[in-house]
Amino acid sequence: MSTVTTIARDNLTARIDSMGAQLTSLALDGCEYLWQADPAFWGKHAPVLFPIVGSLRGDRAESAAGSCAMARHGLARIYEHGLVGVSEDGASATFSFESTEETLRAYPYRFRLNMTYALTGPASMTQTFAVTNAGDADMPFSIGGHPAFNIPVPGADGEAFEDYEFRFAEPWTCPSPKIVEGGLATYEDTFPTVEDSDTLPLARDLFAYDTVIWDHVPGNTLSLVSRVSGRGVRVDFPGFDFIGIWSAPGAPFVALEPWTGHATLTTEDDVLEHKEGITILAPGATDTRSFTVTLL
Repeated sequence: MSTVTTIARDNLTARIDSMGAQLTSLALDGCEYLWQADPAFWGKHAPVLFPIVGSLRGDRAESAAGSCAMARHGLARIYEHGLVGVSEDGASATFSFESTEETLRAYPYRFRLNMTYALTGPASMTQTFAVTNAGDADMPFSIGGHPAFNIPVPGADGEAFEDYEFRFAEPWTCPSPKIVEGGLATYEDTFPTVEDSDTLPLARDLFAYDTVIWDHVPGNTLSLVSRVSGRGVRVDFPGFDFIGIWSAPGAPFVALEPWTGHATLTTEDDVLEHKEGITILAPGATDTRSFTVTLL
């Protein structure tokens, strides 16, 4: 049975469910910024994506170690994670998920994933993924976060979804691949998003093809901010080449998702090692990456 762990630093609190090591609350001064999983729109908060991000073609792929069979976003989100411990100051917690005979049937690699959530500033939380190859063969994987935030943000009385905009570190241009049948992505048919600008208005039609995928965002930083109040969230994601932007139809939230990889491309084969952005981890090695959410 899953349990919920609370961490706190001054007026900032977070809660993490051991099922999937999923963040379920991020609140500042008692105001909840994280989407609260209303099943009418989307019944999750912030799943951990591992060892794949997005979809495989037909939920299957081959690898040097054998066949893989996983639904969208992989395994970590559907298994219990053990609590390793909470820091003495109560501001961080680490969870661990290790391969089992059951996971090996879906993904034939032995691994350990440690997830650490740490409140690192008055309004900032850092989420750290530490993936260890516990086997004796090179291990291919992708990893990512999926935190969704209430938009409008709490306390922004009278604001609308459309009052918000994305802000970048500098002007840039980046079309997004489309998500097509089967959850695959295609760069052969893209759609325009940000064009020679350091801002992009938030609009419902931005999600006409499900998820926006941006690669190599300037400075690996992205803000979603109200033009009315200046309130919002910022994500800093060094070490993640991609970020996915998603919202369900009509929903009052936006997910800001740092990724190291993405769904299988329509032009790719079905070999896991061949996927764009895949990380190949040597036996005994650990890959550590973090992103930070700051409430504005």
